[in-house]
Amino acid sequence: MLGEPANLGGVALCGFRAMRPAIAAASRARAVAALAAAVAAGLAGCTSPAPPAGHAGGAASTPAHRSPSASPGVPSRPASAFGLLPARGPGHLAPGSDPRALPGDVLIADEDNRRLLLVDPDGRIRWLFPGPGATQEENQTISVIDIATGRITRRYGHPGVPGSGPGYFNHPDDAMLLPGGQVLAADILNCRIVLLSSRRITRQFGSTSVACGHDPPAQFAQPNGAFPLTDGHVLITEILGDWVDEMSLDGQVSWSAHPAGVSYPSDANEVSPGRYIVADYSDPGQVVIFGRAGHLVWRFRPGGAAALNHPSLALPLPNGDILVNDDHNDRVIVISPTTNRIVWQYGHDGVPGRAAGYLDNPDGVDLAPPDSLLMTHAATIGHL
Repeated sequence: MLGEPANLGGVALCGFRAMRPAIAAASRARAVAALAAAVAAGLAGCTSPAPPAGHAGGAASTPAHRSPSASPGVPSRPASAFGLLPARGPGHLAPGSDPRALPGDVLIADEDNRRLLLVDPDGRIRWLFPGPGATQEENQTISVIDIATGRITRRYGHPGVPGSGPGYFNHPDDAMLLPGGQVLAADILNCRIVLLSSRRITRQFGSTSVACGHDPPAQFAQPNGAFPLTDGHVLITEILGDWVDEMSLDGQVSWSAHPAGVSYPSDANEVSPGRYIVADYSDPGQVVIFGRAGHLVWRFRPGGAAALNHPSLALPLPNGDILVNDDHNDRVIVISPTTNRIVWQYGHDGVPGRAAGYLDNPDGVDLAPPDSLLMTHAATIGHL
């Protein structure tokens, strides 16, 4: 769900990110339907995420206020391609949530409600995308959508038909529209990373003709993420065997590591040079920051009623906090590494719903521009 800083014909485009494949760890695979997410682009000027302010371990509790770090009330910064709804009413956050934890609006892929929502820091819905034509793992396609019109401008794959032959995908994930117009994606059950032009695969790492295994760049063990790094490389997450790899898009692998204590790694990405964050898609789940050798820097693994349940993506925020979609708890949260507490929450713990303030298995998040992931990496990802 990642924006790209380019326009086509004066219309802001959006890159698509297919959210969470529930591929079973170890030897067998299973798929869960997933809805894609998108972020509008066409904006410039942002900073790279800052590292967390602290790294103490410990359990979390229900949402709680923290010490103020900004002036009260964070105004939404509208993205030009979104037709924003009015900012009215008190919003629908969990008690104790602090809107100052977020720099701006949050885009949420609400998987089982089959919709996208743009939610402001006060918990008000500012934009909805209810159309059925998004990138879906179960639908085996990757789509590029013009947010301004809601039209699909490009589609790859054959809807509802998985495959490994030319033009087919098998649970594509993390599709990102790059500044040059190519799409970068992980094709999970085909065990490959692909670059797509407007018509075809232009570059591929991994092979559909051999069994999945960890031997990058020749083979990948069910890759579920390919995220940009500030050095121009990408960070690839492999489900089987708990692997995270840094690789350039000419196939040079810099390092591979096992994030400490993670069972099902999901969507690893960069906190700062040499430090990385990954969600553990498990029950109970966790969020882990680790170094290039896999050593633990920080862990958020609360127990009991506060436990995470299959979180699939954790993103660092500019203020050092961490934005997480906690899929099976039907919520999106912000964690403060300084206090190890949840400081912002949209959604009701374990209570799925469609009304304002509710989510149903949210499967991915990103900030709206100018803080969206690909915009914070625009200066280096353009070199790919």
